[in-house]
Amino acid sequence: MINIVLFGPPGAGKGTQSDKIIEKFNLTHVSTGDLFRKHLSEGTPLGLIAKKYMDEGNLVPDDVVIKMVELIIEACIDCPGVIFDGFPRTVNQAIALDVMLHNYGKKISGMILLEVDEIELKKRIMLRGKTSGRTDDQDLDKINNLIQVYNAETYPVANYYKSQSKLNIVNGVGSIDKIFDDICTIIDHLSD
Repeated sequence: MINIVLFGPPGAGKGTQSDKIIEKFNLTHVSTGDLFRKHLSEGTPLGLIAKKYMDEGNLVPDDVVIKMVELIIEACIDCPGVIFDGFPRTVNQAIALDVMLHNYGKKISGMILLEVDEIELKKRIMLRGKTSGRTDDQDLDKINNLIQVYNAETYPVANYYKSQSKLNIVNGVGSIDKIFDDICTIIDHLSD
């Protein structure tokens, strides 16, 4: 079983690459974005709490996200592997994920960090907002806040995995296929 954290700032291309990784390696996708949308659309208590924070452009509290993820881990414990996309977003979430997986005799195989400079991120998020209809992706103040929150609260997760020798960095700028090839090389190495 291989468990990968796909990591990077908003607009780095995690969603695009995770789709390709899932198809090639037959991994279960755990995306906090998908989990949030599911809980929001179903109006669950977890979804209502998450909505309040998301509407303000802030991160959803760890305990809410951890509970959502735990429900998925319980359901897919016998699958070939999991790709975590958008989770963990804080060091506390990373620690909680390690504990959850350990309880099932599993662990994170590695983190793949997609690095993209801030100017490119802003361009990508604005473009995504035009094509997806996500109004928050068209508001420069909210985009700046998202990037600031990532740098302050989320990026330290990369250092957490670096301290475990599990951090793998991929240049997130270039053709989708080239980036995917670089990711596949890392996953093949992690699978050995």
